[in-house]
Amino acid sequence: MAVPAGTFQTYSAVGIREDLEDAIYDISPTETPFLTMCARTTATNTLHEWQRNSLASASTANAAIEGDDAANGTSTPTTRLKNYCQIATKFALISGTQNAVNTAGRKKEMAYQLMIRTKELKRDMESTLTQNHGSSAGGVGTARQLAGAEAWLTTWTSLGTGTAQSSVGFVTSTGLVTASVDSTVQGAATVTALKTIIRAVWTQGGDPKVIMVGPFNKQAASAFAGIATLYREASATANGTRIVGAADIYISDFGEHRIVPNRFSRDRTMLVLDMDYWAVAYLRKFEQHEIARTGDAEKRQIISEYTLVCRNELASGKVTDLSTS
Repeated sequence: MAVPAGTFQTYSAVGIREDLEDAIYDISPTETPFLTMCARTTATNTLHEWQRNSLASASTANAAIEGDDAANGTSTPTTRLKNYCQIATKFALISGTQNAVNTAGRKKEMAYQLMIRTKELKRDMESTLTQNHGSSAGGVGTARQLAGAEAWLTTWTSLGTGTAQSSVGFVTSTGLVTASVDSTVQGAATVTALKTIIRAVWTQGGDPKVIMVGPFNKQAASAFAGIATLYREASATANGTRIVGAADIYISDFGEHRIVPNRFSRDRTMLVLDMDYWAVAYLRKFEQHEIARTGDAEKRQIISEYTLVCRNELASGKVTDLSTS
């Protein structure tokens, strides 16, 4: 068909209003499972400290002679642990004009930017809390740094390969946590390595109900023997038959363990966690400050000062140096 002569079309029209949806679509992940599961406590100094202790080993030789004098007891001092509070910040800097114009998907630019920056800050905290880095006292011109969960875990470690990871952890003489040194060799995650850690932690007295993994090893864990939810009944739905090919619960000889995927922990490490022994201590919770204007722009700062409390690293463990592809 031919267009009649003189037809006025949109291609030459002036003044057509834009068709812009009043929404902003963002798929960036914001889940922070480790931070969410940690207990909350309060820090009152930049160096946060706590103590741990353990009972003497059970003994079958505890048999006393009738009428015998009481023997001298042996007391073991507690271990004093510490971690430094780290300051995390995000900034929003918006011109007065940008905050005044009519924008799509948000009413005010500053409010939108503050929401985005807060989500980014929580993602940074999740990564900081879970990964393998030591602590630092900081100094003039140097930021304090907290030690992440991987660096704390040194006693119960298992490897997918035969190459040993060097784990130092908390050093009493310095009061600092030293990061583990990764192996140059990585291997596939195995159920044997996982069971070794679960048994060791349980024997010590822990109850590691959470297995935290990255995306690649979440799928690897779904292939483990002993998965509870891997072969659930396939049910017919309105859209057809449902096939379950993933696992969210691993059942060992010592109970059920929830497999939790984490986008911000290292995929090469499987964390086996008793979350009763982890906390985040806040010296300053999430705060928002307006910074003095120096021109035609509005400045806001979001800040949090916090540290990780590993109440007792014997209650958790890790499977290290895993393949990630």
